[in-house]
Amino acid sequence: MQENQYISLSPTSIVQEKKFSKEAFGKDFAWGIAMAAFQNEGAWDKDGKGESIWDKFSHKNKIKDKQNAKVACDFYHRFEEDILLAKSLNFNTFRFSIAWTRILPHGTGKVNHAGLEFYHRIIDCCLENGLEPYVTLYHWDLPQTLEDKGGWTNRDIIEWFSDYCEVVTREFASKVKYWLVLNEPAGFTGLGYMTGYHAPGRLGMRNFLPAVHHVAMCQAEGGRIIRKNVPEAVIGTTFSCSFIEPFTDSDNDKRAAKRIDALLNRLFLEPTLGLGYPVHELPFLQNMMKKYVHAGDMEKLAFDFDFIGVQNYFKLVVKSAFWIPYLKALEVKPKTRKIDTVTDLGWEVSPDGMYNILKQFGEYKGIKQIMVTENGAAFKDELIDGKINDSERVAFYQSYLQHILKAKQEGVNINGYLAWTLTDNFEWTEGYIPRFGLVHIDFKTQQRTVKESGRWFEEFLK
Repeated sequence: MQENQYISLSPTSIVQEKKFSKEAFGKDFAWGIAMAAFQNEGAWDKDGKGESIWDKFSHKNKIKDKQNAKVACDFYHRFEEDILLAKSLNFNTFRFSIAWTRILPHGTGKVNHAGLEFYHRIIDCCLENGLEPYVTLYHWDLPQTLEDKGGWTNRDIIEWFSDYCEVVTREFASKVKYWLVLNEPAGFTGLGYMTGYHAPGRLGMRNFLPAVHHVAMCQAEGGRIIRKNVPEAVIGTTFSCSFIEPFTDSDNDKRAAKRIDALLNRLFLEPTLGLGYPVHELPFLQNMMKKYVHAGDMEKLAFDFDFIGVQNYFKLVVKSAFWIPYLKALEVKPKTRKIDTVTDLGWEVSPDGMYNILKQFGEYKGIKQIMVTENGAAFKDELIDGKINDSERVAFYQSYLQHILKAKQEGVNINGYLAWTLTDNFEWTEGYIPRFGLVHIDFKTQQRTVKESGRWFEEFLK
C-alpha cells in the first residue's frame, strides 16, 4: 500500500476491531459535529438580523451557480430536528456558531433580543437532549456595516469585537461552558483579505497585513472576555492547518515548505502562545510590525487557552518557486503527483497528514490540550436501494480516526473529535455543490436523510 492511500475497512469490521473503538479514545473523549451559522441557518433577514459580509458577497453572484444562503439548510426553523438527529447518531457534543448580525444587527449598538432568544432555544435544546453545546463566537460572518468601516483592517474592530463578546458571554454564561473564539483566522484573512476568493473579496497585502494583526489581537481579547464573564469556562480557539511536505529533499523545497508552514500553521498560533509572529520565515511581516503593531500589542497577543482546535482536511506538498511573490513557493497538486485518492474538491485524502500535524502541534509546550474541531470530506452520494451510500466518506473517517488515535496513544493530548458536518450545507464560494454532511439534504424540500457515514458513527459511538 502506498503511503498516500487510506485504509478502508467495512463499518462492521472496524467496530469489531478491539484496537480501534470508541473506548480506545477514553471515556471523557468528546464526540460531536461542527457547523456554522451562515452555512446552515438561512433566515438571512428574519427577526431583526442585519446583513453580513457573506450575505452581500453571495447576493452579488460571487458563488458558483449563482447560489446564496438565504435559506441554506433552514436550521433557523429546523434546529430541533437537526439536534435530535445528532443525538440519534450518538454524538455528545454540538458545536455551532453565533451570527454576530443576529445579536448586533449593525455590528455595535442596540442588541437584538430576538437573536439572543434564538440561541437560547438552541442551547436549551442541546442541553435537554444530552448534547454539550460548544459555542463559536466568530465563524466568518462579519456585519457588513463594520466592513463598510474597514472591517478587520480597521483597528477599531478590536473594540467592536470586544463589545460583541461581552454581550454574548454575559447572556449565555450560565448555560455554556465550552467556548471557541475564532474559526480559522488564517482562512478568513487569507481568502477574504488577500486573495479575494471569499467575502468580503478584498485583495493584496495592504488589506491582509492589518487584518492579520487585528484578528490576532481579537483572538486573545476574546479569550480574556470569556474568562472574565464565564468563571468556569473551558476556552479554545480553532486553527486551519495542514502538514506541509517539501516536494523533494532539496534545500530550496525544504525552505519553501517552512515558509508555507509559517503562513498556514504558525501565523496565528504562535502569537497566542507568546512566541510572536514568524517574521524570520515570513520577512514581509516586518511591514506589519512597523505599521500596525502598537506599543504593548505583542504582550496582548498572548492568551492561555485551555485547548486549541485543530481543523485539518488534507496535507500540502510544496516546491520552491522564485516567481511567486512573498512566499516563493507553489503547491504541487495531487494530480501532478499522480495521487488518485482525492475528494470532490480535489483535496488529497491524507490521514498521515492529520497524524503529522497533531504531532507537530503536540510539541508546543504552551498547548494544554488539542481537540479536532473540524474534519470531514466532500464526496458524491449514491442512492442505492433507498439508502444513501457514501462509502468513500466512511473510509475517510475510519482512516483519519485511526491516525488520530495513533497520535493520542503516542502522547498527544487529544480530548475530542468533531466531524464536519452534520448536514450538507452552503459551502461558502463553492455553494451547495460539495456535500460534507453525515445527513443528506434535499435543498428543494429540506428533507433530511441519514447517510451510511452517519449510520457508521451511530454504530461506532453506540
